[in-house]
Amino acid sequence: MEERFATLLADYCLEAQPGEVVLVEAETPALPLLPPLKRTLLARGAYPLFRLSYPGEGRDFLRHGGRWLEEIPQAERALYEKADKFLRILSAENPLEASSLDPALAVRHSQAWRPLAELRLRKRWALTLYPTVGYAVGAGMGTEEFRAYLERALFLDRPDPVAAWQALSRFQEALVGRLSQGKALRIRAPGTDLRLSVAGRTWVNSDGRRNMPSGEVFTGPLEDSAQGEVRFNLPAFVGGRRVEGVYLRFQEGQVVEARAEVGADYLEAALSTDEGARRLGEVGIGTNFGLDRPTGLILLDEKMGGTVHLALGRSYPETGGRNESALHLDLVLSLKEGELLLDGEPLLVAGRFVGLPVPHPWEA
Repeated sequence: MEERFATLLADYCLEAQPGEVVLVEAETPALPLLPPLKRTLLARGAYPLFRLSYPGEGRDFLRHGGRWLEEIPQAERALYEKADKFLRILSAENPLEASSLDPALAVRHSQAWRPLAELRLRKRWALTLYPTVGYAVGAGMGTEEFRAYLERALFLDRPDPVAAWQALSRFQEALVGRLSQGKALRIRAPGTDLRLSVAGRTWVNSDGRRNMPSGEVFTGPLEDSAQGEVRFNLPAFVGGRRVEGVYLRFQEGQVVEARAEVGADYLEAALSTDEGARRLGEVGIGTNFGLDRPTGLILLDEKMGGTVHLALGRSYPETGGRNESALHLDLVLSLKEGELLLDGEPLLVAGRFVGLPVPHPWEA
């Protein structure tokens, strides 16, 4: 898996070129991937700069960082300024490592270090995930089972993974074409009836160039348009803790009521991040049916075919979204028992797309 994974990352996600400096960030459980990744990037003429952290390093920084939680060291800033491309490999040994910490610490840190996040977003970047024991346990799978699950999601089980991603991209382009003709979304499911306006906004085809695995289209809804309620039925590991059973009620685009069955303290702290944290920055639709069960990992679950996800906080400027925040918190809703309507017409019913001219690769 590792050799093919490294090639996919270097050639398809990053399109590494001679002379480029690629900053690679990972935790030590991803070590098996790093040698083939380094060899591949060097073979393309790029210079890989690895930044490896030990399990729990992020927790230790939040607990003992002191002034550095809110002050960016010049050396850190210079590293981000000089790098040409970024690859972050999610590879936590324990995704709940920070569960005992005050969630306000992470909020303070993300607010103060936002300039680095913005700097990364202005350059070519990619985000991926390596199968660790911690992720497997959190997903309720055996280690080898989770590894095989991720291989399928990455299309590494296909004879030509790039061709498979290109096929999904064509389906998503047709989906974007239909969505771009509409103005209003309505999400209906048990405990959910939410209306959003996407009039004049740009839909993005996320086909694996930035997130790997991917399989979604997304945009930024009009900031004052969210009206109604939503009950997210999939759990998530966020901020080093588990958040589950989130309910949000919106009025004129703003969260006016919020609760969670698990992780309520984190949700409350996240919503208090700044003024933009109570408004939506993104609505996305998952298309990757290689992901067929929830794992709690947002990078995977928000791409599951037949799901919709909403992000509180920062918008992606390329969508036309204007919401600004240090927060970007994705929450996922499966529509296996629900529907997504575009201008009153069904687009996604019981977890399946309807009425699109280009067949989905899993159904062609």
